[in-house]
Amino acid sequence: MTTKPPVAVVTGAGRGIGRSIALGLAKANFDVAVNFAHNAEAAADTCEEISRLGRRAVPVRADISDANDRAGLISETENRLGPVTLLVNNAGVAPAIRADVLEATEESFDRLVHTNLKGPYFLTQAVATKMIQWQRAGLIQQPKIVFITSVSAFAPSVNRGDYCVSKAGLAMAAKVFAARLAGDGIGVYEVQPGVIQTDMTEKVREQYDRLIFEGNLLPIKRWGQPEDVAQAVVAVAEGRFAYSTGITIVVDGGFHLRVL
Repeated sequence: MTTKPPVAVVTGAGRGIGRSIALGLAKANFDVAVNFAHNAEAAADTCEEISRLGRRAVPVRADISDANDRAGLISETENRLGPVTLLVNNAGVAPAIRADVLEATEESFDRLVHTNLKGPYFLTQAVATKMIQWQRAGLIQQPKIVFITSVSAFAPSVNRGDYCVSKAGLAMAAKVFAARLAGDGIGVYEVQPGVIQTDMTEKVREQYDRLIFEGNLLPIKRWGQPEDVAQAVVAVAEGRFAYSTGITIVVDGGFHLRVL
C-alpha cells in the first residue's frame, strides 16, 4: 500500500519567503498548494520547481482577505491534492507608503489588517475545523499550522505602524489558536523573521545595509535569507517540535538580544 505524501498550503508562495518555504516543504516530501493573489507567473514558476523536485504542486489564486477566496483555496486544494496536513500563513503586504503614524491613512491600515491579520485568522479557523474532521476520519496525521510574523510584532517602526500592529495581532492569533487546538492534536507555531532579503525590503536595502554591516542592529552581521525562514518551517513540518505548541521560533540574526 502506497502512502500519499502530506499536503501543505503555503499562502503567498510565489516569491520571497513563501516560495522558499514551498520549495523546502517539497524537499521534505510534501505536495504543495502554491497560493497567490496576483502574480500567476511567479506561482507557476514555483510549481514548476516543485515538480522538478518530484512532488505535486498546484497554483491556487486566492486573496486571503476575501472570505470566498479563502473557501475556494481550501476546497481547490482538497480536490486537487487532498486533505491538508500543514497550513503556512505566510502571505502579507507592506504599506504602499511609509508614513508617520500621525499621518498614516485608514485606507492603509484597513488594507494591512485585512490581509496580514484578518485573512490568516479566518483562514486558520476554516482550515483547523477541516483538520479536526480529517484527522478523526483518519485522513491526516499530526496536522500543524504555522504563522509567519515578524520582529515588527514587538519592535515598533513609527513610519509603518499599521504593519507592526497587524503583525503583533498575528503573533497573538498564533497563541490563541495554539491554546484552542492543542486538545485536538493540532500544533500551532509562530515563526518570527527579522530583516530578510526579499522584494519587500529591497526599497530600504541601503538603509539596512548600513545598520547591519556598519551598525549594531544584528549580532550576526548578514541579511537573513528566505531559506533561513524555510528551514524553521520545515523543522516544524517534520515534527521536530512535537512536544511544543504556541512557541515562537525566532529567525532574526540575534536582533532580539539586548546587549550592553
